[in-house]
Amino acid sequence: MSWKPIKPSIVAFDLGKVLVDFDYSRAGRGLAARASLPPAEIQTFLDHSPLLFRYETGKLSRQEFYETVCQHTGFRGSREEFAVLFADIFTEISEMTALHSALRERGIPTYIFSNTNDLAIEHIRRNFAFFAHFDGYIFSYEVGAMKPEAKIYEALETLTGKRGTEILYLDDRAENVAAGAARGWQTLLQTEPSRSRAEMERLGLLD
Repeated sequence: MSWKPIKPSIVAFDLGKVLVDFDYSRAGRGLAARASLPPAEIQTFLDHSPLLFRYETGKLSRQEFYETVCQHTGFRGSREEFAVLFADIFTEISEMTALHSALRERGIPTYIFSNTNDLAIEHIRRNFAFFAHFDGYIFSYEVGAMKPEAKIYEALETLTGKRGTEILYLDDRAENVAAGAARGWQTLLQTEPSRSRAEMERLGLLD
């Protein structure tokens, strides 16, 4: 007797590198035009300092984040200018947003589950139409914890009312996927859109 896959009740998508790609070098170049550091140093500062972690876990306000970046980079623009330059780093992964649309057409509830910040979310909400079509959103800066910390996974379970194999979770980072699997979730390490679609077909979510 062959084993039959368990069809999930909901699908939770990571955002960056799953539904949208991002490139912090774009922010580095944009900010450098109004700063005292070159683009590469600004990109390194954004990528590797603890500052972004603190911002994306809600430990820094937008104003505090902006002021700290100004202090370290010499950025001379307004907070509004900074917001545009910092957040304009995203491009839609159209194969994945089409996959999401296919799930929605079949009545499958979907959720965004992301380590992120309010500037990024405001930009994405304003510029990418797909973002409005989810049943709910879990953001690290609102929860006060980042994947793979248990607190943010618990927040998704509380929001959805789902547990274990009822949840299918896609993420591009192995450690985040592993934390979901440890809770009994069905998980998929995002690599290629075709592989994600094939897995959803296997699970009975798509034709």
